[in-house]
Amino acid sequence: MVPGSLSGRRRAGGYALALIGAALLAAGLEPLRGRLDLASDALLFLLVVVGAAILGGLGPALTGAAVGAALLNFLFTEPYHTFRIHESSDVVAVVVFAAVAVMVSWVVDLAARRASAVREAAELEAGNRLRTALLAAVGHDLRSPLATAKAVVSGMRSTDVVLSEEDRRELLETADSALDRLTALIENVLDLSRLQTGALPVRTRPVAVDDVIARALDDLGVEPRAVLLDLPEQLPDVVADPGLLERVLANVVANAQRYAPEPPLLTAAATNGRVHVRVIDTGPGIPQSDRDRVFVPFQRLGDSSATGLGLGLALSRGLVEAMGGTLTLEDTPAGGLTLVISLPAAPTTATPAPVPS
Repeated sequence: MVPGSLSGRRRAGGYALALIGAALLAAGLEPLRGRLDLASDALLFLLVVVGAAILGGLGPALTGAAVGAALLNFLFTEPYHTFRIHESSDVVAVVVFAAVAVMVSWVVDLAARRASAVREAAELEAGNRLRTALLAAVGHDLRSPLATAKAVVSGMRSTDVVLSEEDRRELLETADSALDRLTALIENVLDLSRLQTGALPVRTRPVAVDDVIARALDDLGVEPRAVLLDLPEQLPDVVADPGLLERVLANVVANAQRYAPEPPLLTAAATNGRVHVRVIDTGPGIPQSDRDRVFVPFQRLGDSSATGLGLGLALSRGLVEAMGGTLTLEDTPAGGLTLVISLPAAPTTATPAPVPS
């Protein structure tokens, strides 16, 4: 194994298997000494060595090989209970066992080292791809709103241009919008990073779905584009973090508005102890082969004109899964895409029947 790649618990388990496992095997085989030959005993001890190598690495495996060879010599070669060996064939068997056990230990350890190196290389490559994508996104998507705000401030400070109050108001609105966009982009990057490292706090409790939907649409601002709502009157609460769920709903609705020519439809239904919220659009949809890619950070599937880092759906799925739910994609029957947010329904407390007086 790569030094330091195994935990202390695994190494301790490997040594325990090498020592205690070999001792227990010897105790079980000794009554069968007359019915099993030395080669069979050696193969069984070799299994202990292989198990110690897989569990704890090279050190426990070599320990198992040494203990196994000693036990084979002491208990299973004549004269018994001594370290002398009368038969030359038994000498060969014990020596071959020790040699094979050492070679097996080395091969298992070498395979583990190579697997660890491949895994580390894959993680490094994934990290490099993520950093490259982040730098490419930062090169435009984060710089663009910052440049807009900077241009507005510079224009307002200039003494060469006379601005009316209406012009100043429009410029300030432009700067405010650009800074809001910049703030949202940075928050998405930071939240995705915290989510991937498990540092994003998630506080779930029973919440009313329609209340969260209303707040999400208010924050999103659906004008001039509408969102059609079709929510049942009796919908159970869900177990979720209300702030995170609000953000998820705003993200998926905004995504549906961006790609669909018609207003998206938002529905909800409860089945089998879960509440399923669907955001249905009639846009171009996504091919089945590309559906996993939309949940990968910095992927926008040909959306070269839209602003943002391509984090919306990746972050939304991560937030939903952190709350114990799922976010999946379905085809809209009339054409388009349906995003399904499934969350556990809150347990209902039965109202006790009135006690007759």
